Order: sequence, then structure tokens, then C-alpha cells
Amino acid sequence: MYKVLKITDKVKVHPKMFGKDTEEAVRDSLDAQWAGTIDKRFGVALAVTSVKNIGEGRILPGDGSIHFPVEFEMLAYMPELYEVVKGDVIDVTEFGVFVRMGPMDGMVHVSQLMNDFVSYDEKGMMFVGRESKRTLKVGDTVKARIISVSMGFKQYKIGLTTRQPGLGNVDWKPAKEGAKPEAGDKRDRKASSGKKTGKRLSD
Repeated sequence: MYKVLKITDKVKVHPKMFGKDTEEAVRDSLDAQWAGTIDKRFGVALAVTSVKNIGEGRILPGDGSIHFPVEFEMLAYMPELYEVVKGDVIDVTEFGVFVRMGPMDGMVHVSQLMNDFVSYDEKGMMFVGRESKRTLKVGDTVKARIISVSMGFKQYKIGLTTRQPGLGNVDWKPAKEGAKPEAGDKRDRKASSGKKTGKRLSD
């Protein structure tokens, strides 16, 4: 989920920024300091949206930079458990697929791909459902549900599932009403009850 956060912090403005307007220099310095930062409290920082207040700057002994106390707003993305996300498949391996969902990546373990027995086509770099003939490959757009989240310092793991109704490759045709349950339904009920699988350590 995307959020706008209000933050109070200090920022260091390097001498090379001194030719700029103070607010512009502070904002650029904040962006350089915060953009891309990963933190379990707010997720991943994307951009400073506005600078609300700039306090009196100080020059510290032995440091030519100016240090300002600031209040600012920042756009961040925090993945939330059970959130439905949309993204593109960026990699396919024998143990699952990796999905880029905006600023972060998640993993769909092979056991969470679809309600079907699946096989990995190494040559074609894709998964194929035995009964449904559904495929999943690099470049496909999918809808997935977040089933596990682990946020740390500069690292994160997000586990996804595409087995539940309405999820998966957006090009998959809906199952016909009255059709017999596909192989793997029992395993899917276990997954939807809260079992966490398929997590990846992001680069």
C-alpha cells in the first residue's frame, strides 16, 4: 500500500549545493538520503513529496556541510499481508516465479502458482498446468495476493500466491462453472488458511 508519511529528521547539505535555493538544496539532499531506503517501519521510501519546515542550519567543526532540522512528507510503499497486487513476471526458475509489483519484487513458489499440477519447461522458461494448460512465463502480467512479508534493513522477502480465485495470469480464462475441481484444491485450502510459502531475499 502506498502511503504519504510525515517525518522529522536532520539533513546534511553538501557545499556543492550552496548555489541552489535553500529549499531546493534541502529537498535534493533529502531525496539523496532517503530514496530507495528500506525500513520495516515504513517499507521502501520512494520520493520526498514536500518540505514543510526548515530549521536553522548549523555548520559542525571539521565539516563544511550545513546541517538542517527539517519536517517533510515522503511517499513510501509498504506491502501488507493479504493485499492483492498486480505486477509482471521478471524471472522464472524451477522453484517459482518472481514478480515485480511497482517498487518491490515478490516470489510465487511453485506450490502457489495454480490449482493444477504444474511442470517446469526449462527450455521455454515457463510453467505449464497439466489439466488446464495454463502457462506462466516472463513478461506475463499477474494478479497475486501477499501471503508473507518480512522487512529488514536494506532487505525484504515477500511471498505471493496466484492460486486463489480471480488471481494469476490476467490472460487466463475463468474456470467454467460446474467444472470439477482441479488437482491441488486440497493443497490450496491449506495455503489460503494462512500457511506462508514462497519468499525471496531481494537484491
